[in-house]
Amino acid sequence: MTSKKVIKSAFESMLYVWGQLLPAGDAAEIFDISKDEAIEYFEELAAEYEQEGRGILIRRVNDSFQFVTRGDNEEFVRRLCTPVKIKKLSQAALEVLAIIAYRQPVTKGEIDSIRGIKCDRVIEGLMKKELIEDLGRSDAVGRPVLYGTTDAFLKNFGFESLKDLPEIENIEGIINVDDDTDDEVEDDSRQITIEMEGEDVRNN
Repeated sequence: MTSKKVIKSAFESMLYVWGQLLPAGDAAEIFDISKDEAIEYFEELAAEYEQEGRGILIRRVNDSFQFVTRGDNEEFVRRLCTPVKIKKLSQAALEVLAIIAYRQPVTKGEIDSIRGIKCDRVIEGLMKKELIEDLGRSDAVGRPVLYGTTDAFLKNFGFESLKDLPEIENIEGIINVDDDTDDEVEDDSRQITIEMEGEDVRNN
């Protein structure tokens, strides 16, 4: 039987080589252990990195893990990697993303109803950015597509899981859109710049 020390050492190497989020289940299969055991070992590794104040940390996103740089070193990483790649999300995109995050699984019709405006182009854009995904079909009439957020959404916004989302009692209350403004105008004129952590935080 492979020792915990050997497995943790291997997991460390696997994280470095893999680069992307590494599902604990995939790592567990390598050693024929349970996913829960793999998660335990990853969490122990993460704690060790944190306790030692290392420049590289292990981030958990649902049941997957990935190497990331320590936030305190952001300025120095920026200097090395400038120009930093920036992705922009319009106000419309942020609103739709918020609705999906808090209401998922949710249909386009439900999103349109909350915003009071059609969101086809916005949803298409979020799909291309891999922040949302198709979760299947609703049982409602016409069987519309159900949308939900992805692990990429969690990673880019710094959440470990959906449980980390800030509490909002009424999602409709924070959505305030001028019905006379279409999505095309919103996308071009009301942009909010956010830094997508997945673009510059990983430093393998």
